Amino acid sequence: MLPEFALIAATIAYGSTFVIVKHALEHVTPVGFILLRFTIGTIALTPIALRRGFRRPGVNVTFRSFVLATLAFGLTGFAGYWFQNAGLQRTTTSDSAFITGLFVVFTPLIEVLVTRRAPDSRVVIAIVVSAAGLFMLTGASLEIGAGNALTLGCAVMFGAWIFLGGVFSQRFDPIALTAAQMAVLAICAVPVVVVGGLGHVTAQVVFAAIVTGVACSALAFTLQLWAQRYVEPSRAAVILLFEPVVAGFVGYLVGERLGVEGYLGALVIFTGIVLAESRAWRTPNESKSPLPTT
Repeated sequence: MLPEFALIAATIAYGSTFVIVKHALEHVTPVGFILLRFTIGTIALTPIALRRGFRRPGVNVTFRSFVLATLAFGLTGFAGYWFQNAGLQRTTTSDSAFITGLFVVFTPLIEVLVTRRAPDSRVVIAIVVSAAGLFMLTGASLEIGAGNALTLGCAVMFGAWIFLGGVFSQRFDPIALTAAQMAVLAICAVPVVVVGGLGHVTAQVVFAAIVTGVACSALAFTLQLWAQRYVEPSRAAVILLFEPVVAGFVGYLVGERLGVEGYLGALVIFTGIVLAESRAWRTPNESKSPLPTT
């Protein structure tokens, strides 16, 4: 269960910083914050990554394959963030949260298309339950407009990003993979910031960038990639839906209220996670690494 706890720890880091990021974005542009966050994360993690090397012990891979993997990984992640930010400018926060969370649906679809192996039936049920819970939590609508369409592209990219994390974590060191991926994300943000601007870098922005760069990027990304070595992408996607539950709890602490339906949705999401993990409890000797290691 340690990999599952690592994924939950990562979601706690992601969800607990939602408020400080929201306030930071009042001063700096979304892509500008991406640049600051991932630059700080890259600087923090690179010295450790250089000492460890890029190979996972016992796996024979080339540096060229590592570069290609990090390019694919980083570009997919940046596309997801870009679609999310572009969509958020044209739709409501609730719709954005719900549609982004549909990565829980797209991740197993991508996994099935690539591996040609259907996910466990309990995971499929957990996906449906979790998606329903996320809809209740966010109070989202089902209207389709330009913003929602862009955000749907974000969900697809994040689904691909989670799947790629499961594949690449089998081959490369998670710290090196995280550091290189963050560098790609930061580099991708540079031309967008040059054209669109950075905004005003205040003390609040710097604080938020340091916290998310170190805790949510350097640390949480590494935990997620290490855990995905043992947890297949479809289950990992369900567990990662714990993030909006954490964000809702933090919101409660600062005075925001979800309402009865929102709290019920959080409970439903938690139920979906329990259903997804029931497979691990019932088959403890089953291998949790279905993806190739070479």
